[in-house]
Amino acid sequence: MITVEHLTKCYGDFVAVDDLSFEIGEGHVYGFLGPNGAGKSTTMNIMTGCLSATAGHVRIDGHDIFDEPNQAKALIGYLPEQPPLYMNETPTEYLRFVGEAKGLRGEELTRQIESVMEQTKIQDMRNRCINALSKGYKQRVGIAQALLGNPKVIILDEPTVGLDPIQIIEIRDLIRQLGQSHTVILSSHILSEVQTMCEKILIIAKGKLIAFDAPENLERRLLAPSEITLTTEADEQTAQEILAGVDGITETKFSAGPDSLLTIHLRTDAHDIYHLSKALFFAFAQKNTALLEMALKKANLEDIFLELTESSEESKSSTEAKGAKS
Repeated sequence: MITVEHLTKCYGDFVAVDDLSFEIGEGHVYGFLGPNGAGKSTTMNIMTGCLSATAGHVRIDGHDIFDEPNQAKALIGYLPEQPPLYMNETPTEYLRFVGEAKGLRGEELTRQIESVMEQTKIQDMRNRCINALSKGYKQRVGIAQALLGNPKVIILDEPTVGLDPIQIIEIRDLIRQLGQSHTVILSSHILSEVQTMCEKILIIAKGKLIAFDAPENLERRLLAPSEITLTTEADEQTAQEILAGVDGITETKFSAGPDSLLTIHLRTDAHDIYHLSKALFFAFAQKNTALLEMALKKANLEDIFLELTESSEESKSSTEAKGAKS
C-alpha cells in the first residue's frame, strides 16, 4: 500500500530524515512515534506531498508521490495537527468547499458529505458555525474533510491533542472504526494512546527507523521482564541461602514488607524469565519456605520507546566520536 524507499531530507548540513525505508500494508491502524526532532513530521509531510525530498521515493498504491502527485494524493486524506478549518463557515459549507477542491461535484459531492458527516457523527452540527463548535467537534470536522474522496490512506497528526478525556475516547473509537476500511497512520506523543489504538508501531529517532513491529512483539523482543519481586515468610538469611542456589540472578535487594514479611527485589540477565520464575518457586518449596507472591515487571511502550531512542542516541554519539578521532 505505502512504500518508502531510502527517503532522505536535508536542510543544508542537517539531515532531518536519513535513508528511511519501510512498507505499510493495506488496512489497520499504524502508530508513528518519535521524540522531538526525530524527523517524524518531516516524514509525514513528504508522504503527503506537502514537502519535497532530497532523495528517495514514496509510493502510494504504486503511484510515486513526486512523479505522479495527482494520482498519489487522491489516495490520501490528511489531518494536520492544526486542522485547516474556515471558522466562519458551517461544516456543510466547509466540506462542500473541500470536496470541490478534490474534484467532487453534484450528487456525488452531496452523497459523500452526508457519508463523512455520518461517519464522524457531526450531522447535528452541520449548520452551526465552526467557530462555535467545541474542540472535539472541530477535530471531527477535520477528520471528515480528510475522508472526502474516499481515500485509501488516512494520515492523522496528533488527532487528540488538546481534547478532554471524553473527547479523546470518542476520537479513539472513530479512529478504530476508520481502521476497518482504511489504512490509518497515526502520529502521537501520547504513548498509551498509540498502544491502545495501533496494531503496528513505527519508531524513528535522528531520522532513522529503529523499530517497526506490533506492540506485544516489541515488548517481548526488546524488553523482556528483567525484574522479579518476591514476598516470603523467610527471614533474610534463609532467603539469601535459597537464592544462592538459583542461577541467573544478578542483583538482590531486601526490604521489610507488611506483617513481618520479607520483600525481595531481584534483577536477572536470564533470557527465559519464566524458567527462572519456576526455579525460584521450587527452590523455596524445597526449603519448606512459603513464597506468598511473585511479580514480574512487564515492559510497556514507554519503556520500549525510551530504551530504543536512548540506544539510538548513544550509537550516534559513539559513531560521531569515532569519526572525530579518525
